[in-house]
Amino acid sequence: MPEVAVNVIYHAPADPAAFEAYYDSIHMPIAARIPGVERIVLLKGLPGPDGSPAPYYRMAQLFFADAAAMAEAMASPEAQAATADIANFATGGASVLVAEVV
Repeated sequence: MPEVAVNVIYHAPADPAAFEAYYDSIHMPIAARIPGVERIVLLKGLPGPDGSPAPYYRMAQLFFADAAAMAEAMASPEAQAATADIANFATGGASVLVAEVV
């Protein structure tokens, strides 16, 4: 079965400094406790080659062995806590894309 990634795409926050402080010190320690995560990749958007703003502010990718492992992990209390915490700092909103790694 193919590896699966849960991609949390954060849109531009009202206060980037507050977002970063909360994200680093509070949210990521919560997310790091999600069981079954094989690795986490954190990305921060940059302007495009033409200087246009990034379409997103940040993205977190959580990788799982397969869809079954992802479903089990996302049903855990730890994943539920991480998901609920997003509203505490992502003032620009967030989108989630679950994808197969190919």
